[in-house]
Amino acid sequence: QVQLVESGGGLVQAGGSLRLSCAASGRNFVRNVMGWFRQAPGKEREFVAAIPITWSGGSTYYADSVKGRFTISRDSAKKTVYLQMNSLKPEDTAVYYCAATILNRIAVRRDEYNYWGQGTQVTVSS
Repeated sequence: QVQLVESGGGLVQAGGSLRLSCAASGRNFVRNVMGWFRQAPGKEREFVAAIPITWSGGSTYYADSVKGRFTISRDSAKKTVYLQMNSLKPEDTAVYYCAATILNRIAVRRDEYNYWGQGTQVTVSS
């Protein structure tokens, strides 16, 4: 059974930092790219960042709203992807979801991802 399990969410003051983790498990789990999305109350789920898993030297990709503040990274041995979030703003408050796609390219649309985690809440207070 394929699973993506997020952790690391919480409450932080504006300007603070959090690191989210996403651990992948499951036999024959094909995931070529992994990404982070977020969904704020009353809003659609939006792309945050993506990173290739099955090829090295690939570029990471970020939404403009988080560029320069968030960093996505991977630990292949641990089958884990991270999202380091710095200089957090109240508008970053959302449920953050980890996702995986079998596509062999960076994907930014929600419908391009095949597997999803259950989400972790991030709340940034002003």
